[in-house]
Amino acid sequence: MTDQKWIPEGVDPERPSIARIYDFYLGGNHNLPADREAAREVIETMPELPEIMRINRAFLRRCVRYLVDSGIGNFLDLGSGIPTAGNVHEIAQAVDPTARIVYVDSDPVAVAHSQEILAGNDRALIVAADLRDAGAVLGNPEVDRLLLLGLGEPLAVLMSAVLHFVPDDAEAAALVAAYRDAMPSGSYLALSHASHRQERESAERVGRAAEQYSRTVAPMKLRSLEQVAELLQGFELVEPGIVYCTQWHPDPEDGEDPDPLPQICALARKP
Repeated sequence: MTDQKWIPEGVDPERPSIARIYDFYLGGNHNLPADREAAREVIETMPELPEIMRINRAFLRRCVRYLVDSGIGNFLDLGSGIPTAGNVHEIAQAVDPTARIVYVDSDPVAVAHSQEILAGNDRALIVAADLRDAGAVLGNPEVDRLLLLGLGEPLAVLMSAVLHFVPDDAEAAALVAAYRDAMPSGSYLALSHASHRQERESAERVGRAAEQYSRTVAPMKLRSLEQVAELLQGFELVEPGIVYCTQWHPDPEDGEDPDPLPQICALARKP
């Protein structure tokens, strides 16, 4: 697949990519042999990982619908990855055609594919930037133009399955605070984060999977509900608070999930 037209010039096909591995877990076709090999190594330790990624995606869809229904029309999706079916602009604009979405990613493949998908959509764009540089993201003129940050209009900042790739707790807290301080009152932060359940066996196994991911793809850190709560200081949690992804406003047809997989999430509002 290394000769596919969607691979931008300068991309090293031998180096695994977070965005392309996520695409593989979701069943997409914008991934390379190196991505699939790295993904399968982690799956050997934790076979349910692709299901965790799909559950995370389902939370994102439900959260975006909730936000649009709550009157939010501006979205900043950090570490957005490669757009697949049911992405933020599709969900939001299906309900509110005037919704504005800015995707942010540092992966050249994710950026190139996003540009292709968003061509002709004057209310959605992709910015090539590292989400860890909040100043560069928020100071980007395209972000300011589309999301009207200078006018103080509320927005939703989405950190879907990205903060566990910021393993240093102080850096993660400072990063969330930087975006929080720039968000107008009435804005929201939605996040999901790799975690573990309370059972010792599960926690150890998830930890081994995280270690494998750190070695082969990118450093990552599991955080508990309490640690994620620390990152959300200055926000007001929306019910039901910090929960497993399947427990956040589940669709009626989902039914109960007595054995949730270790991915936690929350939606929080800036007062």
